[in-house]
Amino acid sequence: MLIVDDESDVREFARSFFRKRGIEVLTASGGLQALDLIGKENPDLVLLDIRMEEMTGIEVLRRLRQSNAKTKIIMVTGVEEEETIKEANTLGVVSYIHKPLILEELEKIVLAQLKQIS
Repeated sequence: MLIVDDESDVREFARSFFRKRGIEVLTASGGLQALDLIGKENPDLVLLDIRMEEMTGIEVLRRLRQSNAKTKIIMVTGVEEEETIKEANTLGVVSYIHKPLILEELEKIVLAQLKQIS
């Protein structure tokens, strides 16, 4: 699993949370690092923040889909933007999680997706 968020506290909090549940977790602080890690590690699932400084989550998703249609993507968002959500759906996002993160919701969505993969 890969967690992509430009907020280090969000990244580390989620990484710690899932590692305690025995899930292998990689993290990236931005889109370019995420694309590099996805190319090298090929994670089954990516938690991808929509709003990041270097490159938006939608741009990361667009680039990812050019070479990889199988990776499951869960978008993390603090805002509801209809056009962004519509585009993300077109690009094959499996779910959304809203900030601030609610651990029970996060765990339920992620574990459901990981269960489908294995």
